[in-house]
Amino acid sequence: MIGKLTTTIFLVLLLAPDVPAPATAQTSSVTTYHGQADRSGNFVVPGLTTDRAAAVHLDPNFHGAVAGSIYAQPLYWRAPGSAAGLLIVATEDNTVSALNADTGALVWTRSLGQPVTRASLPCGNIDPSGITGTPAIDEATQAVYLDAFVSDAADSAGPQHLLFGLSLMDGSTLPGWPVNVASALSAQGGAAFTPTTQNQRSALTVAGGTLYVPYGGNFGDCGEYRGWVVGVRLSDPSSVTAWSTRAAGGGIWAPGGLSFDGQSLYAATGNTKGATEWGDGEAVIRLTAALTRSDQPQDSFAPSDWRDLDEEDADLGATNPLPLDFPGAQAGSALLLALGKDGKAYLLDRTNLGGIGGSLFEGAVSTTPIRTAPVRYPSGNDMLVAFQADGSACPAASGGDGLVVLRVVAGASPTLRTEWCAAVDGRGIPIVTTSDGTADPIVWIVGAEGDNRLHAFRGDTGEPLLTDGVPADAMTGLRHFVTILAAQNRLYVAADGQIYAFAF
Repeated sequence: MIGKLTTTIFLVLLLAPDVPAPATAQTSSVTTYHGQADRSGNFVVPGLTTDRAAAVHLDPNFHGAVAGSIYAQPLYWRAPGSAAGLLIVATEDNTVSALNADTGALVWTRSLGQPVTRASLPCGNIDPSGITGTPAIDEATQAVYLDAFVSDAADSAGPQHLLFGLSLMDGSTLPGWPVNVASALSAQGGAAFTPTTQNQRSALTVAGGTLYVPYGGNFGDCGEYRGWVVGVRLSDPSSVTAWSTRAAGGGIWAPGGLSFDGQSLYAATGNTKGATEWGDGEAVIRLTAALTRSDQPQDSFAPSDWRDLDEEDADLGATNPLPLDFPGAQAGSALLLALGKDGKAYLLDRTNLGGIGGSLFEGAVSTTPIRTAPVRYPSGNDMLVAFQADGSACPAASGGDGLVVLRVVAGASPTLRTEWCAAVDGRGIPIVTTSDGTADPIVWIVGAEGDNRLHAFRGDTGEPLLTDGVPADAMTGLRHFVTILAAQNRLYVAADGQIYAFAF
């Protein structure tokens, strides 16, 4: 299970205002966690080069405030024809706010009900608990969708998970929403969904006109919970489908939630409870759009030592699976990377996940548990993957611990090795910016709950671009698992208490 989540806010990094970007880059919305449903974390920012990245400085002209602790990554939406985009911000107070992305001014805000206090739950570490997982935007309906944990649901007693669809224009609730998850699943029969022991911490996904919502448990692993994925048709919120782990436990904890490669959904699950036979825990599970899966080995993977991982709480589900598609479409290029709290990396064939023990490659890459969201970017015919951890096989000339970059080589027998490591004091989640999807890769990360500074590294070599961090004095309020949003020629980073702005 992922370690404790704590409060967050925004840090905004403004990219050079004197460098015009193409219209497509200026108007492109960021509708989901890490920019794409495949969770690549590769944000295209034309004009952002390593030289310009090295000169960020505080911009005092951006002002914004949001009430409540923030665990979710902000999203960005620009209405067609609008002069400015909106930052969509969800908080643990169960408020959703839209901020002017240029100035930080409040455009609209909506309260979705009283959040749930820690005292109302058998365990946990968020107080109060409201909106935790990153919402998802659907541009076709011009709406944002999210899970709010409320203590005062109108149709049920006690805390409930309610799924909302809100208009991006004014925050009003769309017809047919909210959906009470426990009530909808109870009507279908099967495994029980207990709201007080199920926590919604992972990012939501919209794909093919359906909202997909993953669930795990509370910090402390208390009570009866399972790994769930709930699907709701956007055009008919009464149409609900679901999948859950066969064994108790097996939560989906990762900040990035599900990944979607355009055909299938992939979920990584955590430790199950008392399972003597494998019951979908410590696994990567392939799900169809209808949330069905087969029992064939090609549709799931679990390490051969899954029982030991259960006993050690060494979840595979603390990091979302990452699809890898390679330049040139060479043989063996449709891969999936899984990272575990056991410090290992597992390369899987997306066409045949391999069943128990069926990875194409596995090996130790970290001396510490991996709890993060990885990002990917191409390097020649290979793929580089960056994530927060302390590397176990860093090159001798590497700059230290805290950030690891792997090189994944495709082919009939794919392999990976540690390309470079860098020193980052803290536990933020990285992104990468490129000028066109490939060129000028820069890996950005904050030293959350460490030095509390922004860091940037050349994606090809690991050379630090902000030697002393930014700003010169450490910021306050940065929390671990904070990730970065790149939009409208800016970088928005979750922090605590105010909105910082930096230009170069």
